[in-house]
Amino acid sequence: MKLKTFFRLVVAVLLLPFFHYLLPQHDIARITSTEIIRQDFSGFNRLFYAQADSGSAEQTTRDLRLINTVRQQTYLLGFIRGGDDTMVFRNEDTGWIWPPYFKFDSSDLQAEAADYAKATDQYYLITHYGWRNRVFSIYPNAISIKPIEDPNMRIIPWFNIAFFIALMAGILFVRAAWFQFRERSLDPAMDRVGHKWDEVEAGVAKRKSRLGRWMDSWKSK
Repeated sequence: MKLKTFFRLVVAVLLLPFFHYLLPQHDIARITSTEIIRQDFSGFNRLFYAQADSGSAEQTTRDLRLINTVRQQTYLLGFIRGGDDTMVFRNEDTGWIWPPYFKFDSSDLQAEAADYAKATDQYYLITHYGWRNRVFSIYPNAISIKPIEDPNMRIIPWFNIAFFIALMAGILFVRAAWFQFRERSLDPAMDRVGHKWDEVEAGVAKRKSRLGRWMDSWKSK
């Protein structure tokens, strides 16, 4: 039981950061500017970048679109708010592969962000995925930008909630199917194997007994 609990904890520790990185997140922010920089990819931080734009060849260095913002810090799914903080988003296509956001409009989104940056007092809802790490030059990838009227609005992550509900339902379904399969197929098969093994052992013991009696008969002579 302890081994099963340890295995489940290890799986949870691995999956939670994975889902936190990939699932959509929402920030309320003001867009201050946009820029394009030349980005070199190392062996490590390359994992945190999407593929090159659709129609472009993949290179070890390429132009990277950035969207500079001042956002409201939030905690616990947005229910606790902090002060303002700077946040830089990258703007890359995800294409048809991974992660499955099917984003092909990074050029259009960059143009929208550049236009939005002209309004200094306007807040926007920025949907993104990924993390920001200044040491390894990692940026979250902006998926969409929408103007909002109330910067204090509460954002409820309905998609993430529905995703985890569906995930739990899927796990429970697979677990129930496995138990049913084991009860109907594996356990009877294991019982038959056990019976066969018992019969083999009984046969071996019987032959040993006969051999022992035969040896004893020769000893008596």
